[in-house]
Amino acid sequence: MSVIGGVMFHAVGASFAALCYTPQKKVEQWSWQTYWLAQAFICWFLLPIVVAWLTIPQLMTVLQQAPADAMWKTFGLGMAYGIGGTAFGLAIRHMGFSLTYAISIGISCVIGTLLPPFVKGELMTVMRQQGAEWIVIGMVLGVWGIALCGLAGRYKELDLARSLKSADSSFSVVKGLPLCLLAGVLSALYGFSIDQGQPIADVAVAYGAGNFQSNVIYIFSNTGAFVTTLVYCVFLHRKEGTFREFVRKGGTPLKLNYVFAIITGMLWYSQFFFYGLGHVRMGDYKFTSWAIHMIMLVLFSTVAGLALKEWVHARGKTIRALVMALVVLVAAVLALTVGNSIAG
Repeated sequence: MSVIGGVMFHAVGASFAALCYTPQKKVEQWSWQTYWLAQAFICWFLLPIVVAWLTIPQLMTVLQQAPADAMWKTFGLGMAYGIGGTAFGLAIRHMGFSLTYAISIGISCVIGTLLPPFVKGELMTVMRQQGAEWIVIGMVLGVWGIALCGLAGRYKELDLARSLKSADSSFSVVKGLPLCLLAGVLSALYGFSIDQGQPIADVAVAYGAGNFQSNVIYIFSNTGAFVTTLVYCVFLHRKEGTFREFVRKGGTPLKLNYVFAIITGMLWYSQFFFYGLGHVRMGDYKFTSWAIHMIMLVLFSTVAGLALKEWVHARGKTIRALVMALVVLVAAVLALTVGNSIAG
């Protein structure tokens, strides 16, 4: 039951992650860097500190006693994750949302899941335990389902271009593919960042943090991501002279833009909050949390797209590919759940 509860928490977190980009569509007269920095401040800086303060007993004592090397490792890996997130956003401009998601999330799913036990030298030992075959099946199905989602998404983009009789002039594999690869590899390091921050969480557990223990790790992992995001956004603001957008009034719906940025940040942070609650319940195969989260993220993102009627112009071939992708993704989650339950 603990594993099933963990998977359910991962599902809640992934659903928040799938919806976190929707408020961006309502933002008006803000450049990308203004909106991105505003929501990043909420998600990667403010909320990790506030939630940790609310959920970690004797937080300052925990931070004083936590190992410094774990703090720095978690912070550094978080910085790499921030670079990966920026690369992801740039890749979408050249590869489209669907292909970027398929390639980047597929890579992140595999590397982010297998890296922690591999670095510890435990991968082969873990793969010999009961239920390991289900974990392998779930991983394979997950990558296959993500690839099918990317294929269906690309079909949808082509269908839309055909219906509008216009081509996407910005599409470029040469420019987009390296960014997708970079985003996939660096984004995977977030899961590794959580793993490396476990000694900090262990101190929090000693002071009664319980299942909220991961919240203290986010102070370092998310702040690292915020630092790299801040540097890049400030660079763009200086280059394009857009600092004034934060305070410019007139015809700009400034208050609404801030509201949408806050909602985005809260939704994005919510995935981390529920990821932590799910992660501590996964038992011997705790490292599969990242795979479950990534697979569900793609699954719920696709379902959200259907609900928002993004597939209304899709042809029968596209819908068939989409249905197959959803079935495979559900099967992947079930296989990973079975594997974790057997080990538990």
